[in-house]
Amino acid sequence: MEYVSTRGNGGSVTFTQAVAAGLAPDGGLYLPRELPDLSGKLDAWEDLGYAELCFEFLKEFATDMDEAVLRRLVEESYKRFTDEKIAPLVGLSDDLYVLELFHGPTLAFKDFALQLVGNLYEEQIRNSSEHINVLGATSGDTGSAAIHGLLGKDGVNIFILYPDGRISPLQERQMTTTGAANVFPLAVKGSFDDAQHIVKELFGDLDLKRQYRLSAINSINLARILAQCVYYFYAYFQLPKERRGAVEFIVPTGNFGNILAGWLAKRMGLPAASFRVATNQNDILYKLFTSGQYEVGDVVPSLAPSMDIQVASNFERFLYYLVGCDPQKVRSVMGEFRDNGRYQFESFDADVFTASHTTDAGIREIIAEVYKKYGYVVDPHTACGFVERDPAKTAVVLATAHPAKFPETITEAIGIEPTAPALEELKAKTIVRHELPAEIDDIRAFIEEHAQL
Repeated sequence: MEYVSTRGNGGSVTFTQAVAAGLAPDGGLYLPRELPDLSGKLDAWEDLGYAELCFEFLKEFATDMDEAVLRRLVEESYKRFTDEKIAPLVGLSDDLYVLELFHGPTLAFKDFALQLVGNLYEEQIRNSSEHINVLGATSGDTGSAAIHGLLGKDGVNIFILYPDGRISPLQERQMTTTGAANVFPLAVKGSFDDAQHIVKELFGDLDLKRQYRLSAINSINLARILAQCVYYFYAYFQLPKERRGAVEFIVPTGNFGNILAGWLAKRMGLPAASFRVATNQNDILYKLFTSGQYEVGDVVPSLAPSMDIQVASNFERFLYYLVGCDPQKVRSVMGEFRDNGRYQFESFDADVFTASHTTDAGIREIIAEVYKKYGYVVDPHTACGFVERDPAKTAVVLATAHPAKFPETITEAIGIEPTAPALEELKAKTIVRHELPAEIDDIRAFIEEHAQL
């Protein structure tokens, strides 16, 4: 299978080349040249375990990899999950379900992709005998999941930028208490969007990228999106057959990668009816899907910090399909957005997307309401998924993080402090981090000083 950039330059690459590169040389994001039709495989996939389903799905895309190697990497990726189902579907009522995506090593949905990406990078290093330097930005969970996907792997250094003071204390501890010499958590004085912009600019420096063999860990990396497609199929197969007629996936999202994976799965044959974009008070995506205006604003710190994002990287992949797979149009839209901070679509087609948003006060109220009504505890991000839903459809809310990662908010809402043994152990460990300004020259200099060559 061939992969091309959303911006149309640079030709096609293989799966492993796309994973290694992360961002395309022209600044675009990789996508398959053509999406496969998987609808004829659903019956055969119905009863597969998670790892086996993931392998069957990914072998459609990783066509340049030995299937035995791919199977081994996939199986290894899900051994550290604590629930035997990996992604269990919990029924709260006849028409409301929660897909729990927080049973991985860092208790967040990012583990599904980043455990796999870490293994793909390890295989890349084994085959090339060349060190790599992994670079990413995080609004909370990506960084810890990326770090824990690469711990103990030879030949790799990992640099994670995060907004200082704008993630939860336990999210920070997951990144800064590993004690690993190859892990560099960079606390930048700015927002996540500042950090993400720096990462994209550094990947755009092709000489730097080549010299230090930079690889991307953010959801700009195609492997992350493909890995996340799998749990949408898995959730659908767990639903009672009488509830599968009209299914709405409700997805808390900031960078648009999580929900994009579901939408791509639908384009490949997943029988989903619709997708609801659930945002917090940083609601650029809500405004886009309700007004057709894509406009950056100021990031307002919230109780759901992983969603404190204004510039959603993966929107460009959706845009590619929105404009009929026309790279020239993609370049035009993204150029205007870069220059002006906004783009107004004349006739925006939201396709099967709807959207909702909520405030911090709303998040607290929802946590309390869900607990009172169902006896179920949701974290602040997942709470955004309970704002509204279509009563004519079966709702599947994606639970993106374990509530124990946000104990203060949960305690304020319901008077109960959630805990998790893996997080309690972090509280006694020493924090090691590197404070830097949100300036590309400072970040570049730090990487050049600490990178493996």
